[in-house]
Amino acid sequence: MKLSAIPTEREKLNQFPKNELVEIIIAQQKIIGSLNKEIEKLKINRNIDSKTSSLPPSTDLIKKSEKEITETEEVLSSKRKPGGQPGHIGKTRIGFDRIDRVEFLRPEKCNFCQNHLLKDIPVKVETQQVAQLVENPIEIVEYHRQHCCCSHCGQITVAEWPNEIIPGQDLGVRLQAFLGWLGNYGHLPYEKQQELLWELAQIQIGVGTLVTTNQRVNTAIEPPSAELSEWIKIEQPNIHIDETPWPVKGIKEWLWVFATKDFCLFHAGDTRSRAELITVLGTKYSGTISSDDLSVYNGYSVASQQKCDAHLRRHFKRLLKTPGKHSEMLQFQV
Repeated sequence: MKLSAIPTEREKLNQFPKNELVEIIIAQQKIIGSLNKEIEKLKINRNIDSKTSSLPPSTDLIKKSEKEITETEEVLSSKRKPGGQPGHIGKTRIGFDRIDRVEFLRPEKCNFCQNHLLKDIPVKVETQQVAQLVENPIEIVEYHRQHCCCSHCGQITVAEWPNEIIPGQDLGVRLQAFLGWLGNYGHLPYEKQQELLWELAQIQIGVGTLVTTNQRVNTAIEPPSAELSEWIKIEQPNIHIDETPWPVKGIKEWLWVFATKDFCLFHAGDTRSRAELITVLGTKYSGTISSDDLSVYNGYSVASQQKCDAHLRRHFKRLLKTPGKHSEMLQFQV
């Protein structure tokens, strides 16, 4: 008899033979036992965060209440505040790597007797380096390209345009690169870029121009990016790889990063699958990959792999909380 068909009324159950009731109880105990295990697993999964699993830290914000503050957070917040701590001896700034201009500050007269006869050699000189925002950080330059006739052969010679401009374009090379950095790395919208250009130089640039500029920057960096990707496949012996969600116009995409201490190559992918990995590194990589424990990397043809120690540590913590004799043995060994 199926458990779902067993009556729940006491009078009907009293009519069952004893051996059938025993079988029903045994079957129910098995179900209860399996359900209890499932409940314990669900409790553990419910409390998973970036410290005990491979989830990114951004997912912690979803589970964190805006009103409730845990006891641990209260202790941490009361123990240490951001910034310099009371009694901390600060370190004197040693200055910057370059000096663009030196300005000498000399008093015009004596502050005590108001006399202007001050000695030429100062008694003491204080030095301080300060990074200043200059009055016009964006310079508007009008180029007059001259066409000159040679008095010897009669041919017309035209002056070369400087390397810092692109003929027919209103924005210089450096300014276009700066706007590309603001939009892609700084995540500054086109409207905010418009406001920034107006605040810095009182120039009005349309959104269409900014969009076109971003496309030009993207086209300009494609060849060196492709060259770096090919160099990674052939000559780079080890590489660190990670991926993170990247919303684009409301659609969830993925930003992959391939990096070492010497370079950083970004790849915008539609998915988090191995297809994106193959797009950059090919079907086989002859070096060592360092990554988290995402299943995409498992089974990929590579010389060797190194998993992130932090992720492994999180998994061990999770195993310690998982009910069962194996976790108790692991806890004893750890």
